[in-house]
Amino acid sequence: MSADYMNTPLGDLARDIPGATAVFHANRLDFCCQGHHTLAEAAAKKGVPAADVLAQLEALAPGDATMRDWQQAPTAELVEHILTRFHARHREQLPELIRLARRVEQVHGDRATCPNGLADHLSYMAQEMESHMLKEEQILFPLLLQGRQAMVGGPISVMRFEHDQHGQALDEIVRLTNDLTPPEGACNTWQALYRGLEELRQDLMQHIHLENNILFAGSPRPEGSPYCATA
Repeated sequence: MSADYMNTPLGDLARDIPGATAVFHANRLDFCCQGHHTLAEAAAKKGVPAADVLAQLEALAPGDATMRDWQQAPTAELVEHILTRFHARHREQLPELIRLARRVEQVHGDRATCPNGLADHLSYMAQEMESHMLKEEQILFPLLLQGRQAMVGGPISVMRFEHDQHGQALDEIVRLTNDLTPPEGACNTWQALYRGLEELRQDLMQHIHLENNILFAGSPRPEGSPYCATA
């Protein structure tokens, strides 16, 4: 990969530099659905000093042997990782986050800082993500595992488009929660809710990154198909 990190797409940096995703999380840079933006473009859009992010990337130890290089993993191993690390985890996370959000809204709904509407948003998000994951589990992943590349272009284009929608749903969570920042004096439930939402945000971004930038990378893309990384 080119050493010109400033002009390299975030998705490429996230894929090729061990530890880069942690840097991007810390700086609130979207390396999954907006991974086509270069570091310079993404930092400018977010109002983050690009030079600071660059310094953090350059400080990372190269070739961290403790991190799995998913680019080199067999498709079956990567799919299994996605299923166990992300699909199963999202199905645990969302019901509990919905429960916590409803509790916070019920108790603190009269406060200006309360994320009113968050529970309903998370419920809708859970429905959309469940539908998305079932399509992957029942249609797309079996095709990939069977090596039927000629048949995956259409399903992948739909998955990419839905990933973009998931990214927009995360943006709405950030908006409703003041960038996942609990207000002064927030109760334990409120703080636990925001910690869980931050975990969901990081997990979902990593999930989308592994699919968009690695699992789907060598698959055909039908001309004119919706694809979040070209938006």
